[in-house]
Amino acid sequence: MKLSVVIPVYNETKTIKEVLKRVQSVPHDKEIIVVDDASTDGTTAWLKQVSGENMTVLFHDRNRGKGAAVRTGLGHATGDIIIIQDADLEYDPREYGRLIEPILDGRADVVYGSRFTGGPQRVLFFWHYVGNKFLTLLSNMLTNLNLSDMETCYKIFRTELLEKFTIKSDRFGFEPEITAKFAKLNCRIYEVPISYSGRNYEEGKKVTWRDGLAALYHIVRFRLFD
Repeated sequence: MKLSVVIPVYNETKTIKEVLKRVQSVPHDKEIIVVDDASTDGTTAWLKQVSGENMTVLFHDRNRGKGAAVRTGLGHATGDIIIIQDADLEYDPREYGRLIEPILDGRADVVYGSRFTGGPQRVLFFWHYVGNKFLTLLSNMLTNLNLSDMETCYKIFRTELLEKFTIKSDRFGFEPEITAKFAKLNCRIYEVPISYSGRNYEEGKKVTWRDGLAALYHIVRFRLFD
């Protein structure tokens, strides 16, 4: 099966080159779709020089958010399986093989890469951990799922599912939105342990408490009112 790796990018000039190198080295038939969300740190200029036989690079003319960048990328996907890949080196493309296995062998429609089920991870922020667990708990209560990590970047799913829903969120509401829509479709969802090399804010981490508050709104919105 062909993979479509969608990479939303915003101000990741320090990491995007290595991310693309790692994704390119994955031994699977794939296309890489990079969406630059109007970066201001030189990422855009670097990406305009990048080309590859299996790579498409798209550009937003203004910053619209991760969800909007993912939505743009999904609109150009032609593979059988979608993989969402952040551009910050927190998630390791070398784990694609394990992540897609439940789909390849027919057990799953969707796979989440969980940071909280046994994979090695960098020790960082206690309150981020608490926030992630709380948002996952609330999402689970409204979707009747038992996920351990709703907010994970690694969401892998059959491309054909895109015919059954439309993504509306522009920013980090994408995570609870797509989870709610998978639940409504009664998708077969698996979790696979992954490693996680989290960053601190000095290293470029962008998620803040404001995004956590927004996630609360989106969890309720997309489960009850969408």
